[in-house]
Amino acid sequence: MTPTAGRSASAAPTAAAPTALVCLPFAGAGATFFRKWRRLTPPELTLVPVQLPGREEKFYEPPYTDVGKAMDEVCPAVLPLLDGVGRVALFGHSLGAELAYELAWRLTDSGTDVARLFVSGAPGPRDRNVDRVSQLDDAGFLEGLRRVAGYRHPAMDHPEMLQVMMPFLRADSEMHENYESAHVERLAVPITSLRGRDDELVSADEAGEWAGETSAGFRSRELDGGHMYLTEESSAVALLRTVADELADRPAGQLAGPIRRGGMIHDAR
Repeated sequence: MTPTAGRSASAAPTAAAPTALVCLPFAGAGATFFRKWRRLTPPELTLVPVQLPGREEKFYEPPYTDVGKAMDEVCPAVLPLLDGVGRVALFGHSLGAELAYELAWRLTDSGTDVARLFVSGAPGPRDRNVDRVSQLDDAGFLEGLRRVAGYRHPAMDHPEMLQVMMPFLRADSEMHENYESAHVERLAVPITSLRGRDDELVSADEAGEWAGETSAGFRSRELDGGHMYLTEESSAVALLRTVADELADRPAGQLAGPIRRGGMIHDAR
């Protein structure tokens, strides 16, 4: 795809417009995971789930195996969805954090003002010690995936569904295993690092490594739960409230207004 221009001056956001939260999937997930959050979303946020090839309605497309190339193609698809919205923020968990970080670079390079990057359940993007499982045989790969992802997708119990998912599960693992930031400068976007306080895969120190990736300010927050805390509805509500609090510079737990039912922008596909 050919990159498009950044947001035009004529499409400047109004003060009342909600922040568009662009959501990047963790390994094995698709946009449906974030679509389910829309009924939980506070009024300050509008979710923009990104759908990657190889899954759900795009299962027939070859999946990405490289984080940078993936975001080179995703960025032009996301940009038109951001015209006329309020502020823009990015969220990604685990592999999604790496994708969101790279998308933040591309959006800022395009002229888009990114209000904050939220990285969840992920160590910093440099000097990474990664358990490589993507090239193992099917049985070894699935066992390794359960170990390194801390999550068992329900489809893994259904052989026919698993057969469909296997190519993009391997591709997602390869993306994660081979990724390391090549950026020399720090990102001029504030970063909030989120972590389940009982996460056994990513330590608090590793989550804090993101402080070295920004020149615009860093904060860290911990929420109840383990590595995949965000898969529980109560934790998703707490996460979305935390995101809204961070964007408003409010102390944790002081979200204004009720939970909104509905409200969306079209997905980035």
